[in-house]
Amino acid sequence: MADARRTAGDRGAPRGNLPRLLALPAVLALALLIAPLAGLAARAEWGSMWADISAPASVNALVLSVVTGLIATIVCLLIGLPLAVLIARARPWLAAILRVLVTVPLVLPPMVGGVALLFLFGRTAPVGEWLARFGIALPFTSAAVVLAQVFVALPFLVLAVEGSVRAVGVEYERTAAALGAGRWATLWRITLPLAGPGLVAGLVLCFARAIGEFGATALFAGNNPGVTQTMPLAIYTAFNGSGVGQGTAVALSLLLLVTAVAVLLLVRGWRPGSVR
Repeated sequence: MADARRTAGDRGAPRGNLPRLLALPAVLALALLIAPLAGLAARAEWGSMWADISAPASVNALVLSVVTGLIATIVCLLIGLPLAVLIARARPWLAAILRVLVTVPLVLPPMVGGVALLFLFGRTAPVGEWLARFGIALPFTSAAVVLAQVFVALPFLVLAVEGSVRAVGVEYERTAAALGAGRWATLWRITLPLAGPGLVAGLVLCFARAIGEFGATALFAGNNPGVTQTMPLAIYTAFNGSGVGQGTAVALSLLLLVTAVAVLLLVRGWRPGSVR
């Protein structure tokens, strides 16, 4: 009975003693975030929504975005998971440096990332010239789309997994080692399963960022329909008077919006303690 009264009291307890005046700017901030999305939904031509989404140009952009996004996510997993574990278990000073380097693409304008990739992998760039000896040309190809997506999406996976692995601590790993488990066995059976929610969240966020990438893709891969024109590029092209119509652009925008909401819900579902 006492526990029930305590629970009921906790439910009615105030969350804090904050000034009520804070509600006004908070509502304005929320309106600033929601109103543009509501305006986008209001402009949608719901009667022709399916026709807009199923148009050849839309389907090509959608398929290219999903395929390249999945490939980029797999690449990020293969190279980002080891980096995340390394940062989580590195000495504090080294982890701080590595974390800053990983975070740089998040704060850079996407266009800068595209220029950097072009100057590194372009036909006259050092790596580009070396690849050309083997008949490999990356710029303005579908492979360039994947590379641009990896560049902008990799930090999301690395930071999510690194934080999850670091939060797990090393006690279980030390116990496993004391019981005779090798380093690989400890990694696969102890560390990664315990960091599973962070890994799933990182993969989902990585995929969402990849399919929404625009700036680096536009500069490094171009905007060739069926080859490098992803959904964001198709939307941009529509509002510049060519390619798909504006109705299709709005439909694709709503499709990306629904994808983003689904991603956030999925991440929320995998977050520890999300179910209350």
